[in-house]
Amino acid sequence: MMKLSNVRDNFYLADNDFVNNNEILTDKSKLRMQKSKADNTLKSYAADWNDFADWCELKKVSPLPCLPETIVNYINDLADDAKANTVARRITAISENHIAAGYSSTNPAKDGLVRNAMRAIRREKGTFQKGKAPILMETIELLAECFEGNGLRTLRDKAVILLGFAGAFRRSELVAVKVEDISFVPQGMVIFIPQSKGDQLGHGSQIAIPYAPDPKCCAVVAVKQWIQAAGLYSGPLFHPFKRNGEIRDCQLSDKSVALIVKKYVARLGLNAAEFAGHSLRRGFATSAAQHDLDTLSIMRQTRHKSEKMVHRYIEQGNLFKQNPLGKMFNKNSHNF
Repeated sequence: MMKLSNVRDNFYLADNDFVNNNEILTDKSKLRMQKSKADNTLKSYAADWNDFADWCELKKVSPLPCLPETIVNYINDLADDAKANTVARRITAISENHIAAGYSSTNPAKDGLVRNAMRAIRREKGTFQKGKAPILMETIELLAECFEGNGLRTLRDKAVILLGFAGAFRRSELVAVKVEDISFVPQGMVIFIPQSKGDQLGHGSQIAIPYAPDPKCCAVVAVKQWIQAAGLYSGPLFHPFKRNGEIRDCQLSDKSVALIVKKYVARLGLNAAEFAGHSLRRGFATSAAQHDLDTLSIMRQTRHKSEKMVHRYIEQGNLFKQNPLGKMFNKNSHNF
């Protein structure tokens, strides 16, 4: 299991004494059970738990096990400055850690008192999340003009942006793509994703990306050019660079995706602060909705397991398409 720094001793999700000291469980079983949650999930839960534990220490109350009233008082203090979704995530972390510590049947986070308190916070603060601005298909066409020359860094950045959009990739998925995961076919390319956020059990999925009509905006062409220029045969598709311009023998970080996106949207004169790595994935889903693709077709490419988030993208994509004033304008234009 990954090592979590500065984590509280009573964070059982990272170091479960019941599992570690269980003489009946084999070492192999213990190792696999430690991998029941993704590393990023554990990091988030650890940070959330530390905040709750610090609050409990300040208030001189027990964090584990705690009373439902303790959670209610904590989240009401938290709600003064935090969003409703952040409060809900903290409750989840508290709940998961109590379960890991053996308090499944007496989990205070599942108490009706906590549910009512969370319902009141949601009603007061709302649950709308603005998120980062999407990079739409029209923006991709404009960005294609911003890739200057055929230097290695430019070719990599172009492939990152075009592939990130075409495959509706999460940042973590995009940087995890390996050369051997890519199959080029007459229609374009197929990318195998062994595991992702929406596929924690590792069933794997395949993403088909066809050739685009305009080679300048084509993810397939961009990836081929990058692989050939960089001399890649296996391992990570995207690499960082050394200061002297040489390719480093490691995987590009997911944070670098956001920096690459910001760099090129700034060249268009857009506010880079409004964009991030997720802008590519969000932009694909929003553009797909604008082009009247149905929910299942969008989910097939984005790999969303729930329709809830996809419907948010569809609503955003249809803000102007189904706008009554826009239809009135179009109708009146025929009278001139």
